[in-house]
Amino acid sequence: MATPILVRFYHPERGNCVGVQLDSTVYEVTEHIRSVGSFLRHSAGHVQDAILGLETVAREAGAEYPVSLFDTVPQAFVPHWLAPCDDQEVWAAGVTYERSRAARQEESQDGGDIYARVYDAERPEIFFKAQGAKVIGPKGNVGIRKDATWNVPEPELALVINPAMELVGFTVGNDMSSRDIEGQNPLYLPQAKVYKASCALGPGIVLNPSAEWPQTTIHLQIIRDGQEMFTGEISTARIKRRMDELLAYLGRSSEFENGVILLTGTGIVPPSNFTLQAGDVTTITIDGIGQLVNTVMEV
Repeated sequence: MATPILVRFYHPERGNCVGVQLDSTVYEVTEHIRSVGSFLRHSAGHVQDAILGLETVAREAGAEYPVSLFDTVPQAFVPHWLAPCDDQEVWAAGVTYERSRAARQEESQDGGDIYARVYDAERPEIFFKAQGAKVIGPKGNVGIRKDATWNVPEPELALVINPAMELVGFTVGNDMSSRDIEGQNPLYLPQAKVYKASCALGPGIVLNPSAEWPQTTIHLQIIRDGQEMFTGEISTARIKRRMDELLAYLGRSSEFENGVILLTGTGIVPPSNFTLQAGDVTTITIDGIGQLVNTVMEV
C-alpha cells in the first residue's frame, strides 16, 4: 500500500483544498478534513489510527486528480500546490550538522565560538521561522533581502508535529538565509532568517510517525540562466541531534494548538563566493520525501 501524503492545493473550481495523495492520484478530502491543523489536532494521541482513517476517507472521496495537474507555477486560475501548512508556526533548529557549525564559524566576524559552543551544548538552537499562512509552496517565489549581500538556500528535512508533540510526518523545507547579516552579529539572526518569502515547504507531508530519522539523502541544485551554479548532497545520518531531543526542547514551555513544523538544520553550504540572484531556481530533493522547486526573487 502506498504511503499516504497529506497535501494542500488550489483548484479554480473548488478553491483551497486538502487532499491525500496515494501513488499518482490526489483525492480531495476537504469535506472531512478542513485543514492541516484539524488533522493534526485529530491525530493527537493516536497518530497511526488517524493516518489509517485518512486513507479510508481518501478512497471515498468524490473528486480525484492526477498529481501532474498541480505541478505548475502558482496562478489565480490554474491548479497548483499550496504549502502543506495553514495555522501552524514553523520553527527551525540550527547548527545540527558539523558542516553547518563550520560554515557559521567561517562567516562570523568574531570567530564563531558561539556556534562551536551551541553545537556541543546540551540545549539545541531553536528559533521561530515563519507563520504558516506566509510559507511559500512549490514553484512559488522565495525571497532574498535587498539589504543583504550573501544569500543562500538551506535545504532541510522538516518534521510535522501534532499538538501532543508527536511526529506525524515529514516534508521538504527551504530555510532561506542572509549569511552576511547573521555573520555580522548573531543577535541579527531574526533579520537574517525571518522576512518576506524566507520559508518554503512542500509538496506534501509524507505521513510516517517514525521514532528515528529517515535514512535518506538531501540534495540541492541551483540553476542560473539554464546553467548549474551549485550542487550538493548530505545524508540525514549526519544530523547530530536526536529527533526526540529536538521535539522535547521545542515543546518546553510552549504550546502549539494547531501543531507545528520544525526545520532540522542544513548540512549543505554553498561556497562563500556564491550568493543567490533573482531568477535563480533552487531544487531541493529528499529521497523518499519529495522535491521542492522555487524561483528566487528580491524582497
